[in-house]
Amino acid sequence: MNLRKVDLNLLLYFDALMQTRHVSRAASMIGVGQPAMSSALGRLRDLFEDPLLVRQGHDMVPTARALALEPEIKNVLRGIAQVVEPPGDFVPAESKRTFRLRMSDLLTYLALPDLGQVLEAAAPGVGLTVDHFAPEKTVDALTGDRVDLAISTGLDIPKSVRVRDLMGDTVVCVARRDMDMSRILGDPEVFARTPQVRVSQSPLDDRFTDRNLGVLGLDRNVAMTVPHWLAVPEILCATSLVAAVPATFARRISARYPLAIGDIGFFDTGFTWSMYWHHRYASDPAHTWLRARMAESCIRQLGLAAGGAKGG
Repeated sequence: MNLRKVDLNLLLYFDALMQTRHVSRAASMIGVGQPAMSSALGRLRDLFEDPLLVRQGHDMVPTARALALEPEIKNVLRGIAQVVEPPGDFVPAESKRTFRLRMSDLLTYLALPDLGQVLEAAAPGVGLTVDHFAPEKTVDALTGDRVDLAISTGLDIPKSVRVRDLMGDTVVCVARRDMDMSRILGDPEVFARTPQVRVSQSPLDDRFTDRNLGVLGLDRNVAMTVPHWLAVPEILCATSLVAAVPATFARRISARYPLAIGDIGFFDTGFTWSMYWHHRYASDPAHTWLRARMAESCIRQLGLAAGGAKGG
């Protein structure tokens, strides 16, 4: 393909179409008329030899080819934006940069509202896109430039990935307030036998619960496995299951749900929340600014959530 014959503006049109799944809304996002966006979609279809978006009822549904192109084109647009916005010229109030974050729904719930307030006041044009990957995929996303920052714990990282520890936390047990937590937590065998809910994408369950119980020769009775932390409090309130969760999260949900918190005293459950990024962004002023704001929000909100988290 001769790149000189390719209108790079088409990549912007493609990105808008994929975000909105709608020709008129994509046109509004770009600031052009609907006929211009329809024409751009036709040219994109010719360029990639694929329909890209097909009508299904009132919606436009992306094809497999469009879904495969989407992250690649986003990477190209981000690269162009970084060239156009030289490192020394980053001004938060004027920036239109979009950052990609890896955060679980737990961390999004605890820290992102605070960061959102900061951005709204200091950098209203800056955008955030949040994804949640399993730990091993998070490292791949950092090295593959699919995310700018990751907040997690204990990742096995290569030398190309930098890390900053944010704050310590512990894993605690959470259950309905009418359950006998002293009995459940009085003996590791009783705790292991008690039916539990497990979060599948969390390294915490394996590292601090299953693995430690395994050292004691015990297997955990996992009755339910879910992909999201925010499902846990509703499940606990509706059942007799228990869950091992970070104390920061336990404190927040116990203030909103009839849940009790108990310390797990059979093994060390301490860990550290950390921020990870690739060294390619180590000196990027915009990235440096975001890292500072992210660290402040995480420390502020995780610290507030941790206050008084331990209970019986």
